[in-house]
Amino acid sequence: MTNKQAAIKILRRLRSNGFEALLAGGCVRDMLLGRRAKDYDVATNAQPKEVTDLFKRTLNVGAKFGVIIVLIENQQVEVATFRTETDYVDGRHPGSVKFTTAAEDASRRDFTINGMFYDPLIKEVIDYINGQADLRAKIVRTIGRPAERFSEDYLRMLRAVRFSTQLGFTIEPLTWSAICTNSSNIAQTSGERISIELEGILINPNRSAGASTLFNSGLAEVIFPGLFSKNRKIAVEVLGQLREKVDFPLALAGLFAGCETDFAIDMCRVLKLSRSQTKHIKFLLANRGKLLDSEMSLANLKKILTEPYFDDLYEFQRAIQMAEGGTANTAVLENLSNRIKELGDVDLKPKPLLNGHDLIRLGAVPGPALGQLSQELYIAQLEGKLHSSEQAEQWVQKWMQRHREIEK
Repeated sequence: MTNKQAAIKILRRLRSNGFEALLAGGCVRDMLLGRRAKDYDVATNAQPKEVTDLFKRTLNVGAKFGVIIVLIENQQVEVATFRTETDYVDGRHPGSVKFTTAAEDASRRDFTINGMFYDPLIKEVIDYINGQADLRAKIVRTIGRPAERFSEDYLRMLRAVRFSTQLGFTIEPLTWSAICTNSSNIAQTSGERISIELEGILINPNRSAGASTLFNSGLAEVIFPGLFSKNRKIAVEVLGQLREKVDFPLALAGLFAGCETDFAIDMCRVLKLSRSQTKHIKFLLANRGKLLDSEMSLANLKKILTEPYFDDLYEFQRAIQMAEGGTANTAVLENLSNRIKELGDVDLKPKPLLNGHDLIRLGAVPGPALGQLSQELYIAQLEGKLHSSEQAEQWVQKWMQRHREIEK
C-alpha cells in the first residue's frame, strides 16, 4: 500500500462515518503540478478523539493541535482536524486552537499554493484562497497579510525561499517585502528547523538562485553573521557550478567557498549538524587547493584518494575552478583525473610491510622517532619504492644508520 492509497483509505472511512475528509496541503499542490508527492495528508472535521476511535493504531503526536498520525499497514498518514490558530507568542506555537471548517482552516495555512484541498472520490479541487491561480502564475504568496503569517511562524520566511527555489516560482512582491523587513526574526527559530529548510534549498539543482534569494532577503546574514560581506559572489557562482545532485555538506561547503575554514565551521554550529556532517564540511574546506598541485607525490595522491570524501573534494574544487575561470581553469584537475585512471586497480591503502613491533625488533627505539620512521617507511611503500618486507627491512636499516650519523 502506498502512502496515497493509505490516505484515501482513511479518507473513505471518515466519510463513511459521517465526517468530512479531504486531501490537504502539499500533496494537492504537487498533484496539480504533476509532481510526485512525498506524503499525503488528510484534513477532516472529525475531532482527535473521534479519529482515534475510528482507527486501531494511532499516534497522538499533536492532539491538542488537532493532529493524529494514523498507522495503516506500513504507512503513516497525518490526519488533522480543520482548525484556526490564534495568539502566537513565540513565533511558532499558537496560544489557542479552535476546531472549525475547511474554509477557515485554509485561511490559517502559510501559502496559497499549500492551502488547497482535494476530494479524490469525485476528483475535485476545493480552493478557497486562489491557490490554483498562483500555481498557474508560478507565484509564492502568503494567505492573508504576509507580516501576520510570518509572525505566526518565522520559519515560513525560509519556507518561502525553499518553495521558490524548488518550484522555480517568484515570491510575490508584498510577501517578499515582508521577508526582507522581518528577516532578523529568523534568529528566533531553532537551528534544527533552519537546517532542514536550508538543506531543501541548497541540495536542489536550483541552489544558486536559492542562495541569491537568501542573500538578497537578508536571511543569510542573520543565520550566518558576516557571511554576506565575505562570501556572496563566490558562493552563488560555486553553487551554480556544482553537479545537479549533491548532499548537504558539499552544498554548505559551496556556500562558504570564499570563507576561511574556521569561520565556516563556527557559523555552521547554529545548524546543529551531526559530527560526520561537520567533519565532511571541514575536510572539503581545509583541503581546497590541494588537488591543484601538479607535482603531488604518488604517496600523497594515494592518501587523499582513500579519504571518504575525495569525490566531493574533486567536485568542490572543479566547481571553484569553473567559477573562477571556466573550463580553461580545470586542466590541472583533468591531469589529476588521468593520473588516477592510470593507477588502475592498485591497492590505495595497503597493509604496511612492517609494523611497530618489527621496527623495534630491527633496533628502532620507541618514541617520536619511531613514529617518524613508520610514517616515512609507509610513504616509501605508497610511492612504489618498496614491495616486500625484505626490501622494507633494508630501507629501515639505512634510515636508522643515516639518522644515527645526523645525531653525531
